[in-house]
Amino acid sequence: MGIGGTAMASVAAAMQDKGVRVTGSDQNVYPPMSTFLAERKIEVMSGYSEQNLAHKPDLVVVGNAISRGNAEVEGLLEKKMRYCSLPELLKEFFIRGKRSLVVSGTHGKTTTTSLLTWVFEHNGFNPSFLIGGIPTNLGQGARFTDSEWFIIEGDEYDTAFFDKRSKFVHYLPEVAIINNLEFDHADIFENLAAIQTSFKRMINLIPRNGQLLANGDDPNIASLLNVTHCPVKRFGLGENNSVKAYNMRLGPTASEFEIPSAKFHINLVGELNVRNALAVVTCAKHCGLKNSQIQSAFDTFKGIKRRMEVRGISGGITVVDDFGHHPTAIRETLKALRIRYSGNKLWAIFEPRSNTTRRNVFQDELVTAFDDADQVVVAEVARLDQLPPDERLDPARLMKDLQAKGRPAAYLPDVDAIVEHVGRGAQGGDVVCVFSNGGFGGIHSKLLTRLARK
Repeated sequence: MGIGGTAMASVAAAMQDKGVRVTGSDQNVYPPMSTFLAERKIEVMSGYSEQNLAHKPDLVVVGNAISRGNAEVEGLLEKKMRYCSLPELLKEFFIRGKRSLVVSGTHGKTTTTSLLTWVFEHNGFNPSFLIGGIPTNLGQGARFTDSEWFIIEGDEYDTAFFDKRSKFVHYLPEVAIINNLEFDHADIFENLAAIQTSFKRMINLIPRNGQLLANGDDPNIASLLNVTHCPVKRFGLGENNSVKAYNMRLGPTASEFEIPSAKFHINLVGELNVRNALAVVTCAKHCGLKNSQIQSAFDTFKGIKRRMEVRGISGGITVVDDFGHHPTAIRETLKALRIRYSGNKLWAIFEPRSNTTRRNVFQDELVTAFDDADQVVVAEVARLDQLPPDERLDPARLMKDLQAKGRPAAYLPDVDAIVEHVGRGAQGGDVVCVFSNGGFGGIHSKLLTRLARK
């Protein structure tokens, strides 16, 4: 149920490869996953209905977007059929018995997991992987092999309507990386302490022959590291880390850093990516890879779609796509873009779409998140009417606060208005970065078309 999701469709195909007959249902399956499923001849039933269960499947996998009141769910429970979540299915059919490397944290999970997977793939380990994005080198977000290695992006979001624990508690970590930890997902976590509790649950599952690798510079992680059941190693830029990056050099197209035994070079920009790469170095070395093997993979890594991805240049203006939707992610991405496009005017277009940024939780943080932007455009807050007035982000106040800092800012109702506003104001040499965790009404192609008329 919910087979159109990237992870669900990938796992459905992998189950079929195991000789299982797989069917699925979803409300609205669209490319590329609809094409992916059709190519594999997996039957997809449109919409959710009790009738979709008439063939009496042996097991129903329930996606985490499915909730009570769904006709198919109600039929499933009434008939007392066997069901599980996607993370449970992964645990029992794909991860158990393997060496599971789980990459977690509020920011940088997809980049770090992609980079770590490429290090293993480039060096011939043929790992299984499940990533919440599409790494350019791998061409897909999931693959399941006979290798002993399983590399997975460990999301702290909840598992299913019947299991409110974070997904990563199902991933049997031998090694767990915690990149950073901040408040997010205000729809399911009450506060930072609740998120820390969730990470503690994952840490409790690391075996004595495993390892916890944690960002030693993050104060929100520090209280979680006083464990004795497994080895703990801290990585970061500060003095208190056992794996410390020093002599960091941040260039417009690449970054360099050193650890006591080696120098590393990555074709990624900004301090955030140095930290991601340092996590990968720490994990890969723990797993027995040599510095030269790691660097060789770094040399050929081509990045990830929707992570500072240049979507095109039109009228001399560069349009960049980024998944950032948390103030810290926006801030770090803009800092990196400022290095990459030094001297260029930088536009930030932001869609407050996530369950946290629609709320006023980050009302003040969003003001400083755009410090490196020269021009800010905020789209209409998604589904604002679904929140009580006292919980909503206040766009008018955000505009006023940004303008008070000398930052030209506009709050515009829809994609067409934004495209016209940028089309009128942007000049050759400008860089326009679009921040959204959704499709944002096809804004990237619309911008490129409009800017071509400059």
